[in-house]
Amino acid sequence: MSVLKVIEVLSGSATSWEDATQKAVSKASKSVKHIRSVYVQDQSATVKDGKVSEFRVNLKITFELE
Repeated sequence: MSVLKVIEVLSGSATSWEDATQKAVSKASKSVKHIRSVYVQDQSATVKDGKVSEFRVNLKITFELE
């Protein structure tokens, strides 16, 4: 039987929510092994001069414990 753990991660990107998600997973995978899934809990954006300047995501990353 596997034991899984969930951590919460925040990430941002000037490009898109998808890019912010990929950046979070790439960064987390450098220190967390056996990532199984990602759940995008929240999405938000910051606005500067009437345009979206940053896309932000709040993720829950699930991984298997050894």
